Amino acid sequence: MNRLLLLEDDPNLSKTLIKYLKYNGYEVDWAKNGEEAMDLSYENRYKLYLFDINVPLLSGVDLLTELRQANDFTPTIIISALIDIASVTKGFVAGADDYLKKPFDPEELLIRIQAKTIRLQPTIKFKEFEINNQTQEISYKKEPLYLGNVQKNLLISLIKHHPNPVTKDELMLLLDKPTNLALRVNIAKLKKNLNIEIKSIRGVGYKIL
Repeated sequence: MNRLLLLEDDPNLSKTLIKYLKYNGYEVDWAKNGEEAMDLSYENRYKLYLFDINVPLLSGVDLLTELRQANDFTPTIIISALIDIASVTKGFVAGADDYLKKPFDPEELLIRIQAKTIRLQPTIKFKEFEINNQTQEISYKKEPLYLGNVQKNLLISLIKHHPNPVTKDELMLLLDKPTNLALRVNIAKLKKNLNIEIKSIRGVGYKIL
């Protein structure tokens, strides 16, 4: 399960992030202070921690320091309004894997979370497809799936982003000769050869269903 622990004392920001992350496939436990977050970290297993620094009772940096000393190496992203070099340095010294300065775009946070959580998974499964994250090989019904590089990379991108769409610009980067026609042709071939549903999202790109 893609379960995250959010340590944040701003209720409005927390509710916005929880709603956005849940929409994108993540379960989120919310702690309003450092001690509550510590208790939750001992009671549950998480894919990733999101810690603000200036929170009541126990700061995010102090909490992270204690967790690392207790051999808890869960990937951690610090989200903080403290943007001075000293604060950023303290975050990384405490064991943070990433540091995102407030205010930030939730989409940027999602990208950073995906970079950490997807990389941790040895395989990604979608219906009867399975992607080996190390080799980037893909199988279907437990059998190797042989596709040309372009269609293979398109399929992997669509699966990794599911249930969200992939922008047309991102998909274009996977083509040898990027044109709208080439993209449509390759998407059509994937749909026909693999009997899968890929929907065009107007003004955005494509998503696999």
